[in-house]
Amino acid sequence: MAVGTFQLFDSTAKLTMGAGDLVANTIKCALVTSSWTPDQVNNNDWGDVSANEIANGFGYSTGGATLGSKVLTAVTKGFKFASANIQWTASGGSIPAWRYAVFYVVGTIDSVVNPLIGYFIGNDAPADIPATIDGSPLNLNCPAGGWFTTTRP
Repeated sequence: MAVGTFQLFDSTAKLTMGAGDLVANTIKCALVTSSWTPDQVNNNDWGDVSANEIANGFGYSTGGATLGSKVLTAVTKGFKFASANIQWTASGGSIPAWRYAVFYVVGTIDSVVNPLIGYFIGNDAPADIPATIDGSPLNLNCPAGGWFTTTRP
């Protein structure tokens, strides 16, 4: 499945410029419902979002999936962040409908527990991504340009 434009939270600049090593730390991707309203200024940690996560079970685990094969690649005046594609497989029932995929760091950085990195909408509509039926994969494919790129002027 193609993914929408990745949106960074304001706190991400502090995270990536400070102690937040995106490659060394555990990074998770969690799926949340349309009941969450993204707030890039005031949402700082996973606790600001987690109440809107889809239900645990049927192939999806609370807290989301851990990103594998993370890499930062230098680009002109910055870097891009990429990882392996993310996959869940519906098992024993359907993975519920979702709207946003939210990335966050597991752990405490600069006194923030599980700081948010960013999110994207599952499609361009925006509309909910329908439930993934039993036995089917739910794939989030990392774009060729990475999940996101940060640059300086």
